[in-house]
Amino acid sequence: MKRVSATVLSPASNRSPSSSLVVSRRDVLAASAAAVATTGNCFGNETPPDPVAFFLVGDTHYFANKDKPQQLDPRSRRMTTGLVNTLNALPGTSISEAAGGGTVAIPKGVIHAGDLIDSGDKNGRQWEAMQRTEWEAFESDFGITGQVGRLRYPTFEVHGNHDGPQARGIAIDGIIARNHKRTGLTGRSASGLHCSWDWGPVHLVNLGIVVGQVPEVTQRRRYAPMNSLDFLVADLKEHVGDSRRPVVITHHIDLARYSRECKADDPDNLNREWHPCDVRGFYNSIRDYNVVAILHGHTHVRNVLHWDGKSTRSDQGISVFNVDNSAHFHGGKQAFFYFEISNGNILVRECSTNDGWESYQWTPQVWSRSNQLG
Repeated sequence: MKRVSATVLSPASNRSPSSSLVVSRRDVLAASAAAVATTGNCFGNETPPDPVAFFLVGDTHYFANKDKPQQLDPRSRRMTTGLVNTLNALPGTSISEAAGGGTVAIPKGVIHAGDLIDSGDKNGRQWEAMQRTEWEAFESDFGITGQVGRLRYPTFEVHGNHDGPQARGIAIDGIIARNHKRTGLTGRSASGLHCSWDWGPVHLVNLGIVVGQVPEVTQRRRYAPMNSLDFLVADLKEHVGDSRRPVVITHHIDLARYSRECKADDPDNLNREWHPCDVRGFYNSIRDYNVVAILHGHTHVRNVLHWDGKSTRSDQGISVFNVDNSAHFHGGKQAFFYFEISNGNILVRECSTNDGWESYQWTPQVWSRSNQLG
């Protein structure tokens, strides 16, 4: 029997496995099928539902031509088209044995971890023209329902620093408009930037660029949290409560670097992308819920880790998935994650390319975690 590397949510960075647990392919697949094989669980003796499958992409950075801002840069057009074509083609195809095997399910949708476009953090008439071109290209590819746009599945996105660090601009207005058009949401923030929804038993919450802000700290934030923490707290209380249902949370900025002591008046906080006191407040607000995954992008490198709310690295805690850039116009190396969540068990694989989505391969590694229903 061929053996594969299955990381049980140990830290991994770049593209090389780290702290891997080597198990048989049968054991890997058993982790993903645990709910199907289990009776007498929260579904009683009925056949449990199919896994909730979805893709996580990030940092597409749609980029317009500086000389002809009404046109998309050809490198960006090639990269983003290749990504969408790959996402559309994957369901029903086989996953390599080295990545645990199996078949890609029809996804519930795609979550985008932010930096949809590239020019939203810049000011001036030329940049605004570029932003408009970039946003229109993103929206024509990633529709909200899977019925309009080139992508065949619904898309749920958060904003990143390149979309509008202070929650202003063309991309921000576009995200708000999309959230108001979405049907089936369980919650939408007063700003319109944050939302929540259900995919089967899984509750998902999109929280924008960072999660904040704690009211007891008045120090200025580098990026505007737009009351995302308040929305999260109210949403989980109303829609999850003490049910122990699985929760997935998405934001843009990486959290490990800012998981440090909360010093409310530290002047260095003004230059940090995420205020450490807000990071601590975020953790405290979710620690008692069954958060099976936190998703983010921003770093342009894949990283999988545990998070305990106070350390940059931990041996235990909430599972965090930092997705690589998925269609950045610089370079051919890109990647995205494929998730399957079933009865609280989570199985994650990475699909990557070295040639800008002319071809793709499955990273020879598996991340899994079981029995999260508590």
